[in-house]
Amino acid sequence: MWQCCYPETINIEKETDIVAARQVGRNMSRQLGFGTIMQSRIATSISELARNIYLYAGKGTITISPVERNGSIGLQLTAVDAGPGIRDIRKALEDGFSTSGALGAGLPGVRRMMDEFDIQSSPEKGTRVVVVKWHNQPEEGGREW
Repeated sequence: MWQCCYPETINIEKETDIVAARQVGRNMSRQLGFGTIMQSRIATSISELARNIYLYAGKGTITISPVERNGSIGLQLTAVDAGPGIRDIRKALEDGFSTSGALGAGLPGVRRMMDEFDIQSSPEKGTRVVVVKWHNQPEEGGREW
């Protein structure tokens, strides 16, 4: 059972907030016992979600929370904004899709790096993405937890 940390919410309003959220996530994942590869995947997922908030909505929040289910420990990331929403979620989840001219690795990459992925979005009401990485999922090659 985890006793190391409590949920933290980071306001995303400027680029430096992306770095701050990433650092909180990396620290919390380390405290929960995730290995370095998983810490990097979690931090990268936070960066992608926070950057989407910054680029498309202007402001929002990332909440990073330890979670437990059936004896498994994990880290949940919840990204929320009140921006313009995503008109076509299916298209936004396609590799290479981007409305900003970026590489388009954001949401599809997050979905691949995390164990659970849920997205809800309404035009002009905003977007909510909830993802979870479970500690007991073996990494590639099964070398590190």
